[in-house]
Amino acid sequence: MPGDDPSVLNLAQRRRSLSAATSGVHDVVVIGAGATGAGAALDAVGRGLSVVLVDAGDLAAGTSSRSGKTLHGGLRYLEQLNFRLVNAALHERNLLVTTLSPYLARPEPYTYPLTHHWERPYIGAGIALYDVMTLTRKGVPHHRHFTRKGVLAEAPALDPAKVVGGIRYYDVQIDDARHAMLLARTAAGLGAQVISRARVIDIPSNAGRVGGVVVEDLRTGTRHEIRARSVINAAGIWSAEIQKLAGRPTFRVQPAKGVHVVLPLSALDSRTTLFARAEDSVIIIRRWGDYWLLGTTDTPYDGDYSAPRVERAEIDYLLRNINRYLRTKIRREDIVGAFAGLRPLLAPMDDDPSATSALSRDHSVIPGPAGLVTIVGGKYTTYRPMAADAIDAAGRFLDGDLVGTGSETQPVLGSAGWTEILQRAPAIAELYGLDVREVQRLVHRYGALTEEVLAPAAADPRLARPLPGAPAYLAAEYRYAVTHEGALTLDDVLWHRTHVSFETSDGGAEAAPHVATLIATELGWDEAEQAAEVKRYREWIRLERAAL
Repeated sequence: MPGDDPSVLNLAQRRRSLSAATSGVHDVVVIGAGATGAGAALDAVGRGLSVVLVDAGDLAAGTSSRSGKTLHGGLRYLEQLNFRLVNAALHERNLLVTTLSPYLARPEPYTYPLTHHWERPYIGAGIALYDVMTLTRKGVPHHRHFTRKGVLAEAPALDPAKVVGGIRYYDVQIDDARHAMLLARTAAGLGAQVISRARVIDIPSNAGRVGGVVVEDLRTGTRHEIRARSVINAAGIWSAEIQKLAGRPTFRVQPAKGVHVVLPLSALDSRTTLFARAEDSVIIIRRWGDYWLLGTTDTPYDGDYSAPRVERAEIDYLLRNINRYLRTKIRREDIVGAFAGLRPLLAPMDDDPSATSALSRDHSVIPGPAGLVTIVGGKYTTYRPMAADAIDAAGRFLDGDLVGTGSETQPVLGSAGWTEILQRAPAIAELYGLDVREVQRLVHRYGALTEEVLAPAAADPRLARPLPGAPAYLAAEYRYAVTHEGALTLDDVLWHRTHVSFETSDGGAEAAPHVATLIATELGWDEAEQAAEVKRYREWIRLERAAL
């Protein structure tokens, strides 16, 4: 039964976790359920510590659901001679493919179009070094060079008057929001208490040492104290505000805004992702399921951290830079959806906030005040060593030194046996009346949990069909989002568990009432609450898509 499985996240589990969290004294409270925070919870519980993970919003509601959805070593960081960061990121990238998230993390080919002959030795040397740094690792193929004819065969969309050749290399695609959610579920399965929609409003101290947190339950408005021997601040762009609750902040976060737009497959004729120079950085258009994902920008941001919006000028920048390389230009009217995210870049208190591209992508562990450790900066690919570093630093506030970390060998939920499920895709498809490709898609989202997702469709075959307005997902997936994955609102379901919000031309406005009806019983919504939730979601998505 789901209620007997601690990895199941739903309303009933949330009530139990809140009760457990407010009883006794825990070893660690982690603030922030993005990839780093959820990774820290998983690292800590794997070392035998008692852990509570809280977030003011949904799991992966911030930066960890608004990234470029790529695990990469940072090819452009080689130009900055940041070999340590690239080497560490490549190690983590390959580890995620082979061990930690094998059904979610998949290698994909990238092609760098050469527009001048002199680029081949220069860019080629950098990509060769990229591969040399992974020679002892498995999971990701190495690069190859193309002539002009060869690169146009790989990517016919490229302008033959512009390109003189190309180089193909590999990085890795991942569904960031699903991965972060699965880190939290995996931690919960090992004993962590996971509570979303619980905003930290105070960090009390006793004799000069942090003793836990006070949270406000945003569903009920009630306040609760969670006592702990150490607190990990993994709140990303909100990290400085969290540290301020415990005393005077010692650092500043300068958010860098990154925008991506979603395009239909028809917008680009290519067998491969394209990675190229932009005006001031790089531009990437990558395959994303049945779409292309084009990004990104890198500009300073000083608006509402909880609601970064896409601006028309940012869309113009992306189209202008990718169209420099294309035979047939991508038009604004081709765009299906878009989203903006904020990278939490660490800056000195007196640093110039106008130059985000020069700020380090390395992470920092910042102790203080006593009992509190802040982890900030970094990149999605290196979430695991960031998390481990934070728990190592928190060890000084616990009884005795912490030894090692098991996070390098702990795969996310659904990894064990996933290839067997993939092999059985034809039989599963026949059982539920599905196309085998649909089951394969599900396996790359749910791994060995695929049959658990589909099981309710045995009694109600309608769950094995899409809902109106969202043809890419089955009804069973929305239901599973609230029964097992901790989704509590329509945007949790349509943005973080599925991606209807940016993969449909109306942002899921048509699908919203159908999804609300489907999940209402699980979330205790009456008809009036369903209508209010649909109205709230439609207004939110209207603002998200205002620049389109």
